[in-house]
Amino acid sequence: MSIQAKAAIADGKGGFVIDIIEVGDPMPDEILVKVKATGLCHTDHDSLSWGKPIVLGHEGAGVVEKVGKEVRDFKIGDKVILNWATPCLQCFQCQEGNQHICEQNSPVTAGGNGYTPGHAHLEGTKWKGETIERSFNLGTLSEYTLVKASACIKLESEMPFSSASVISCGVMTGYGSVVNSAKLQAGSSAVVLGTGGVGLNVIQGARIAGAAMIIAVDINPDRLEMATRFGATHTLLADPNDKGLLNTAREVKEMTNGRGADYAFECTAIPALGAAPLAMIRNAGTAVQVSGIEEEITIDMRLFEWDKIYINPLYGKCRPQIDFPKLVSLYNKGTLMLDEMITNTYPLEELQLALEDMLAGKNAKGVILLEA
Repeated sequence: MSIQAKAAIADGKGGFVIDIIEVGDPMPDEILVKVKATGLCHTDHDSLSWGKPIVLGHEGAGVVEKVGKEVRDFKIGDKVILNWATPCLQCFQCQEGNQHICEQNSPVTAGGNGYTPGHAHLEGTKWKGETIERSFNLGTLSEYTLVKASACIKLESEMPFSSASVISCGVMTGYGSVVNSAKLQAGSSAVVLGTGGVGLNVIQGARIAGAAMIIAVDINPDRLEMATRFGATHTLLADPNDKGLLNTAREVKEMTNGRGADYAFECTAIPALGAAPLAMIRNAGTAVQVSGIEEEITIDMRLFEWDKIYINPLYGKCRPQIDFPKLVSLYNKGTLMLDEMITNTYPLEELQLALEDMLAGKNAKGVILLEA
């Protein structure tokens, strides 16, 4: 029996509406989740313009409402975190340990803009009598959503749903880029360019991994103050007119014995800064493009001199069934700061304001709270 749910629906042309959708019963391998909280990130704003109507949202946490007949690991009432990069565990990449870029299920590498054909039960969600896709196979900006059981990870914690919801993308991307992708070594130095939600989690990842020096770089002094609370040992206020942050790079070198940092992480999503982490690192250092820039950029190849490594990881090389419990455990121990990251919460009806606050840089992380 289908359920009516209030949801945010993109029109594909840059706008959205809050309207009622119809969510059906789960297929045998699916779970119906009552969404409690949804984190917002810039991808949600981008998805407004994907050229088709979709149910918005790809970060979220909630409670199991119904389970399909083949589902064995979840029961009604279980608290869950939702994961958008669902591995099949059978394809070449999954077998190589790269579950985040699954060849069958990834909505980024397999299906394009936020949806994997054949992966989710598309017929299970309808709007105005027509089937509608769910962003990243989740559609968490809805009171209820249908997801594959493999997209759910049990939440074994008393953390608020608002804090749990942001693990789904921003926290995992930042922390994982440090620990899983760069494999930052204890005692090393790191530079973090951009201290928004993802950047703060890069800082946390570096702190937890044991970095001796963490230099936060931003043009916003308020953001830099927040960065120190999350673990930055030094801050640099950048000049917006500093092309490629080359002047900032000189300051970084002065702070790191004249040679540059061991690691640098780009978290600004500004194409003109795509090569900036290369200018911050020493010879044989590692530059990480965290923010997912997908535009053509020009790079001065001299920035690679010498033996520098530049990597462009997706989702912090997430292995959801392994990494999410680790993050929850770190939170439970008081090591990973999540509650402190939630700057503001909003009802679904204030989604426009929440998006505007995000774009204006007012929030470390904004969260939509949903109650069906």
